[in-house]
Amino acid sequence: MEFILAAIDASAHAPGVCQYAAWAATRLEMPVELLHVVQRQDAVAARRDLSGAIGLGVKSELMEELVRLSEQSSRAEIEKGRVLLAAGEHIVRDAGVSDVTTLHRHGGVIETILEREENARLVIVGRRGTDHEYATDHIGSMIERVVRASIKPVMIVSRTFAEPDHVVFAYDASPAAKRALERLANSPLFAGLPVTIVMAEASGEAKVAALKDAEAVFASDHPVTTVFDPGKAEKVIPRVVASVDNPLLLMGAYGHSPIRNLIVGSTTTEMIRTVHAPVLLVR
Repeated sequence: MEFILAAIDASAHAPGVCQYAAWAATRLEMPVELLHVVQRQDAVAARRDLSGAIGLGVKSELMEELVRLSEQSSRAEIEKGRVLLAAGEHIVRDAGVSDVTTLHRHGGVIETILEREENARLVIVGRRGTDHEYATDHIGSMIERVVRASIKPVMIVSRTFAEPDHVVFAYDASPAAKRALERLANSPLFAGLPVTIVMAEASGEAKVAALKDAEAVFASDHPVTTVFDPGKAEKVIPRVVASVDNPLLLMGAYGHSPIRNLIVGSTTTEMIRTVHAPVLLVR
């Protein structure tokens, strides 16, 4: 059975992840799986062990102390994860989703998400984790790695939940963008939502025709507007997103200019960093 996979940590983004997971689960009529991963830690490296410089006898005692502290830290992290999952489950159930499971794992975050996403329809993560929670000019490095590695649609969300009322679709006619277009036109996740299709760095009759073809994919009763702009994508798209209420930005994961090398390239990192809306990336 497919489900919504929502990965949470101890950052302030966790409640938003849970609320967006509940929103997606309600529209798609799917269960939610909340995932928290206790990451592996190396006790010596984590505490910047300098014992090699102070004698072998002391080093042996210090290593024993480090192991003991590491065990205590691991137990604390496990308990913290249990509390986080319980709180997240409460948020999702309060939003009207009855089918919620929690999964508490110990290991690598990326590896665990990739393992669990096999049967997921959608993966939801926070824009920043605990390491970069208050670094407003960064997105989490872990988040970047998840999006690079995942083969499923990934939604990157902010701390504050706002139910999406409008989809802004960054379209460049690439294969990934065309797959995103198909999902946009047919998935119940977007049913009834007005759509603005944005083609940035656009010029020429071929691009005009491609934009018209994209608009024609939607049913006649679906509200669709288009923006055809020669400006740079990192300027045009955030401006359009900011012009509508409660937007969701949809992008193809790998495409041609203007959003080439998504996530790996600087343009998309800038987009995720500056756009104050959930960003849904479709491979």
